[in-house]
Amino acid sequence: MHFEVLRADAQPGEPWAALADRSCPEVGPVLAEDLSAEPMKFRTDPQHRISVRPMTVGDLADVTRWVNEPHVAKWWDEHRTPEQVAAYYGPALRGEEPTRLWVWEVNGRSIGFGQDYRISDYPEYALVCSRPDAIGFDYAIGEAAFVGKGIGTAILWVYLRDIVWPAYPGASEFFAAPDHRNKASLRVLVKLGFTPGVWFDEPADGGRVDTVVGHSLDVAQVMGLNPVTR
Repeated sequence: MHFEVLRADAQPGEPWAALADRSCPEVGPVLAEDLSAEPMKFRTDPQHRISVRPMTVGDLADVTRWVNEPHVAKWWDEHRTPEQVAAYYGPALRGEEPTRLWVWEVNGRSIGFGQDYRISDYPEYALVCSRPDAIGFDYAIGEAAFVGKGIGTAILWVYLRDIVWPAYPGASEFFAAPDHRNKASLRVLVKLGFTPGVWFDEPADGGRVDTVVGHSLDVAQVMGLNPVTR
C-alpha cells in the first residue's frame, strides 16, 4: 500500500519517520519510498519480509559471488577471488576492525550486504571525505533479480532505521559516497532523504582513484534524536 504525507503535518520536533508511522493507514512496517519531494511517499509491503543479520564467515561465499556480479563489480573492483574477499572482510568479522558487517535478507533469502562504521575510526578516509563525525556506510544488492524493483530502497531504509540509527548515540549525520557515475545508487540515497554534497577522489585498490559524491542524511530530521541523547 502506498500513501503520502506532507512535511507540514509533522508535529513540532517530529521526524519524518515518526510522522510516517503515525500517518500509516494500516499495520506497517512503514517503508520510505521517496522523500525527495513534497508530498513524501511511503508504503507498506506485506509480500516482502525484510531482515538484517550480522555477516558471518559462512556468508563469504555469497559475498564473493555478489561482488563479482557485473552490476556490482563495475563500481567496486575487478574480479575478486575468495581469498581476496576473505582478506578484505576477515578483520572486521574477527573483531579486529570496528566496521560492522551485515547481510540483507528478503523472505529468508540472502540478497546483499552492508557495512557501517564511525568515519573517525578511519583517519585517511575522514581526511578525504571531510566528515570525521559522521557515520559511514556502504551497501550492495548482490542478487541481480532484486535490482531495480524498489527493494534496495526499502532494505536501506530498514537498515539505517533499525540497525544503524540505534547503534550510534549522538550521531547527527549518516554519510555515503557512491561513484559519481552510479546513477541508481545516487538516486536511492536522494529518495531516502540524503542531500548530495562534495565530490572527492577516493583511493581504491590497484592504484585506481574513484570520483565519488558525498551524500549526507540529517539524522534528527529524518530518523529523530537517538533516545540516548534526549
